[in-house]
Amino acid sequence: MKTSAIAASIFAACAAAGPAPAKRASLPTVSVKGNAFFAGGKRFYIRGVDYQPGGSGANEDPIANTETCKRDVAKFKELGINTIRVYTVDNSANHDECMQMLSDAGIYLALDVNNPLYSINRDSPAKSYNKMYLQSVFATIDAFQKYDNTLAFFSGNEVINNDKNTECAPYVKATDRDMRSYINARGYRKIPVGYSAADVAENRNELAAYMNCGPDGARSDFFAFNDYSWCDPDTFEDTDWSQKAKNFSSYSIPLFLSEYGCKENKRTFNAVSALYDTSKMTPVYSGGLVYEYTEEDGNEGFGLVNANGNSVTDKPDFTALKDAFSKAPAPTGDGGYKTDNKPSECPKKSTHWDVDLNDDELPLTPDGVKEYFDNGAGKAPGLKGGSQEAGANTVKTGPAASGAVTTGSTEGSSGTAGGANAKPSGGAAAGLAPEFMFAPLMCGLVVLVSSVFGGSLIL
Repeated sequence: MKTSAIAASIFAACAAAGPAPAKRASLPTVSVKGNAFFAGGKRFYIRGVDYQPGGSGANEDPIANTETCKRDVAKFKELGINTIRVYTVDNSANHDECMQMLSDAGIYLALDVNNPLYSINRDSPAKSYNKMYLQSVFATIDAFQKYDNTLAFFSGNEVINNDKNTECAPYVKATDRDMRSYINARGYRKIPVGYSAADVAENRNELAAYMNCGPDGARSDFFAFNDYSWCDPDTFEDTDWSQKAKNFSSYSIPLFLSEYGCKENKRTFNAVSALYDTSKMTPVYSGGLVYEYTEEDGNEGFGLVNANGNSVTDKPDFTALKDAFSKAPAPTGDGGYKTDNKPSECPKKSTHWDVDLNDDELPLTPDGVKEYFDNGAGKAPGLKGGSQEAGANTVKTGPAASGAVTTGSTEGSSGTAGGANAKPSGGAAAGLAPEFMFAPLMCGLVVLVSSVFGGSLIL
């Protein structure tokens, strides 16, 4: 009778416990194949907005603020986008809640790893490329590599913004190289790394070629640029977008617009239809990001909404973009992407391209950085301090891929994040690991004992 009572109690506990909590779904990770992005085996097109409430001057992290995130994710869903770009984050903050909200809404993050305190200074690129700077960059990678919906990392944004400061290019490319090395060394998922360029007509093609030339360990995973040359009511034929598509037709890595949306005239976003047209741009471009979600002081006319506290008011541009997206869905099929294009030839020095280094030469990774490859970046500095004065006025140079770590990352897949060598993250959007639960284990033991001993339990 005692045995029967124990068994009955255990069965009752099993029934009350119920099944283990279901694992929350996560988005398929994005990877590079030829000159395109893919997710879940399908061509992936970036359809999104640039997102930095408060503007760059505020130096604040919008995806560490759960209430702001909740407010805006609802609007992102209404707009019909799949990607946001964020320019500044606090790498010491927790982003699990917002990244999960974005994931639940089917939205990926394209993230700048720099901020005004930790970045390459175009006026002193050598001095600002240093160990302290890279520690902050790597800490940002640590914070976001665990999320399946981290689409890409930007190694810089418009560091070169005219034809007189191209000497910054080797430092941007070195940072790009170091980021991929860190991802490989830490065994993280192979998250694409690339640069967001200003659309400088004099050296647009040279910079794109430079980021995609040289040895494997020194080439970018993608290239993006900020293009405001299409102003409504322009058409594809009226603008230089047609010529740009031709110029980049043999480019071997993904290309997309990290900012677009001219504000000179009433915005109807005619560019959207061309950007996702298989006869026009998809063989070369993988979509783009409209600038920008919120109206900001100093950038009046670009915002899609006015935001104040928990309140968001649509501007006419929001409705116009929503309509443009609804009329131009992402193409089915592969969009004419290519896998047989070759890496670019490095550009030659000219009036508009003032880079003195040889084709196979870059600034060497700063002394001491290898310890981060081996042990991780350590404590994140957040949005305090700064690194731009922490280096020397000159740096050593050497072979472009010298010291680069080119293996160790994993490809990732649907519902996974990180790699076999990566440390467990527990990130919300990385998929929740099943909890170890005592009750289901006991239920299994009861069934096993009942099967072995049969009626002895009720004697």
